[in-house]
Amino acid sequence: MDLSVQVRNARLDAIETTIGTAPIMRLFTGSAPASTAAADSGTEIVAITLPSDWLAAAAGGSIALAGTWTGTAGASGTVAHFRVYDSGDTTCHMQGTVTATGGGGEVVLDVVAITSGQTVAISAFTVTDGDA
Repeated sequence: MDLSVQVRNARLDAIETTIGTAPIMRLFTGSAPASTAAADSGTEIVAITLPSDWLAAAAGGSIALAGTWTGTAGASGTVAHFRVYDSGDTTCHMQGTVTATGGGGEVVLDVVAITSGQTVAISAFTVTDGDA
């Protein structure tokens, strides 16, 4: 199936609409759970409350972060995956990989080896529609 860029962009824009404003992104060590419905896995390194308008408008079949995404690490470890929860922190809606710059993860950090108390800044976050 081939979808127009407009349809792909609309699907991507629905992510922010569905998850809502000011969601919580949690960064963990280890492998991601089998699905967003499964319990968290690994050690949580940092929880970041994202800005109210946390995603830019979709363009060309992808969507990227908007605003500044930073938080203070509460534990030490090597970050490997993320999960995004609604602002009530009750439902995980999205999960994926975290890598250092050039590693190809959906979330990119300057460095993935984090020390407790360190400020963690997400430098890139991109979701590309499956048909793009």
